[in-house]
Amino acid sequence: MPAARRDTADGGFPYRLIATDLDGTLLREDQSVSARSREALAAATAAGAAHIVVTGRAVPWTRHILEDLGYEGLAVCAQGAQLYDAGARRLLTSVTLDRAVARLAVERIEAVVGTLALAVSRDGLDGNVVCEPDYVTTGDLPYVPFTDRAEAWTEPVNKLYVQRPGLGDDELTEAARAAAGGLVQVVMAGPGIVELLPPGLTKATGLSLAARRLGVQRAETIAFGDMPNDLPMFGWAGYGVAMGNAHETVRAVADEITASNEDDGIARTLERLLSTGA
Repeated sequence: MPAARRDTADGGFPYRLIATDLDGTLLREDQSVSARSREALAAATAAGAAHIVVTGRAVPWTRHILEDLGYEGLAVCAQGAQLYDAGARRLLTSVTLDRAVARLAVERIEAVVGTLALAVSRDGLDGNVVCEPDYVTTGDLPYVPFTDRAEAWTEPVNKLYVQRPGLGDDELTEAARAAAGGLVQVVMAGPGIVELLPPGLTKATGLSLAARRLGVQRAETIAFGDMPNDLPMFGWAGYGVAMGNAHETVRAVADEITASNEDDGIARTLERLLSTGA
């Protein structure tokens, strides 16, 4: 990816937009953002860059993090399905997954791998994530249990989460893509997190829309990520930085590999760019 950047002769930051994933990237394992990362982002924005969160989480699972950061800009949520104005606390765009197509995709995947454990992310500012009993959730994010799968389809949804005991994340992703890739977008977003999305939807979809609203070009954007769902964002941005803890596919295409999320990888890269412009 060519990195066409701003002139830094005036000591400013070399990019106009900093796009950061959350889990495994900006967030540490305890779900916090370090003081060093906060300070580096503040320094970069003071130098003229905008910071935009680009996350797989839907708005209800993202909002508390943005509020803790004092974040009032645009956020790309739900793998690009939602563009959220944090300052105004409103959705600007929202893409949903056709529920009939979603059911068919699940059936086709189950025909190959066996019964899935399913969770469903419902659309909207306050949309719940509803989970079957066998779906293993991570962290302390709120969800609503259900036992009758018919309940999954009673409201608009933006994506599905699927798990299959005995199959690794990469194996399940590959199997789901082979069985239902013509119906849905399949991504691996983190440990134990394989998602089914509206066809063609990626983080790059939402990031490009947000960048247009901000008047920023792709070559003026630096992106940080760690998982395969970040690959389209890397492909869109002018410069892609993989975290030290990143999945091998992300490390393979990154322009740079920084330290892990636990070791302030984002801050280290931003501090270097602020001091040297390179």
